[in-house]
Amino acid sequence: MDDGPRQRGSSGSSTATNSKQPESSGVALKKEIGLLSACGIIVGNIIGSGIFVSPKGVLENASSVGLALIIWISTGVITAIGALCYAELGVTIPKSGGDYSYVKDIFGGLAGFLRLWIALLVIYPTNQAVISLTFSNYVLQPLFPTCFATESGLRLLAAVCLLLLTWVNCFSVRWATRVQDIFTAGKLLALGLIIIMGIVQMCKGNYYWLEPAHAFEPFQDYDVGRIALAFLQGSFAYGGWNFLNYVTEELIDPYRNLPRAIFISIPLVTFVYVFANVAYITAMSPTELLASNAVAVTFGEKLLGVMSWIMPISVALSTFGGINGSLFTSSRMFFAGAREGHLPRLLAMIHVNRFTPIPALLFTCISTLLMLCTSDMYTLINYVGFINYLFYGVTVAGQIVLRIRQPDLSRPIKVSLVWPVIYLLFWAFLLVFSLYSQPMVCCIGLAIMLTGVPVYYLGVYWENKPKKFTHFVGKMTGLGQKLCLVVYPAEDERRTDAAEEQRNEVEEEL
Repeated sequence: MDDGPRQRGSSGSSTATNSKQPESSGVALKKEIGLLSACGIIVGNIIGSGIFVSPKGVLENASSVGLALIIWISTGVITAIGALCYAELGVTIPKSGGDYSYVKDIFGGLAGFLRLWIALLVIYPTNQAVISLTFSNYVLQPLFPTCFATESGLRLLAAVCLLLLTWVNCFSVRWATRVQDIFTAGKLLALGLIIIMGIVQMCKGNYYWLEPAHAFEPFQDYDVGRIALAFLQGSFAYGGWNFLNYVTEELIDPYRNLPRAIFISIPLVTFVYVFANVAYITAMSPTELLASNAVAVTFGEKLLGVMSWIMPISVALSTFGGINGSLFTSSRMFFAGAREGHLPRLLAMIHVNRFTPIPALLFTCISTLLMLCTSDMYTLINYVGFINYLFYGVTVAGQIVLRIRQPDLSRPIKVSLVWPVIYLLFWAFLLVFSLYSQPMVCCIGLAIMLTGVPVYYLGVYWENKPKKFTHFVGKMTGLGQKLCLVVYPAEDERRTDAAEEQRNEVEEEL
């Protein structure tokens, strides 16, 4: 997808060998993400609208309150194990792009491109579009108390939200992280309010469904298939735990702050998820909870009275922060893909003054706006959800492969191989169940992913493209540079040396 030669499937950056790529001394992504902002990125991306709107999916399939709470705890533990594996990979391969970069370096260019392709084509545009629509739905809800807002109104407000947050991310990394910090704090305060009200309810004696004698009393027969589906839905609720790995190069002191942020954020989210569900059960019976499509709103109506408007506003604030975090991190994946030669070179360029990847952010925004125009986005999410989870397992398997191939590779963090094995066993269980219960949906997802194979060979692997084509691409790249005022980031030897010294210091401490 570039007009110059590249390395194919190599572990190093292909851009380093491309003499045609413009460089500008000192222009590079800046390390502006500290530990607090790193935690904000993880927590803000995991906690979206789900815990406010519909935790009933896990309860419905678990068949009892007690088992549902066990599933929430278990999936939190599995998420923590996966995050530990990603922490090792993140400091061993300290490159932005997350699992795309790891899969490409370990399994080769085609595997990495397929991960990038499915994210580019469906996963991020559809997820961001759905979160944006959820935001607009809850913002407009007070204005339409007796009816639903029009579809066009919802989509228009969602588009305005996307454009605003894209501008913030283009303007300044610091501004984007501050937005993330503020809205993450807001959603945690809202969930803290829910948890506190739950504690007050228990102090009043409203814990009937939490007593062991009643907690495991099934409201329908236990079924292995439904329990597996509950685990799958619980795992999806923790989605976003790996997003900090997408911005590794912008982390201050990544060898320390990447694992620290993971160790702080995942237990915090697990605590919040479990105790928010406990709070819901203190105010609603399982039957009432299953009948609600917006659990937090129903909870607020029952306990907050005239202050019940707090819950819809909390959902809106939560989704606003979720959109910001998704735009911030997904644009870095596309930036990393362009830098490796897997996407047009323009997407790997950054603003000469603001040091933000403006082309990648605009690309992310435009693809999401296009997705807002289709009515099939929810269907597409179902199709590719299986593929997204598949690549989590492939990435963790890559950790084991890398240990075998390069046992002496510098690893500032080195976890026991027991943990990736546990994660892969759980991952295999969910994937086998998904294939068994929804074979057609999984096969369609695989087919969508495999459409990237011819694109890879035509756009990336094929180097000797017609001169007219490369000339046209070069003209378009130059035009894009002028419009966005961007250049290709320079390789700064001093930054590389400083990072290596930092890595050595961490290894000595450990």
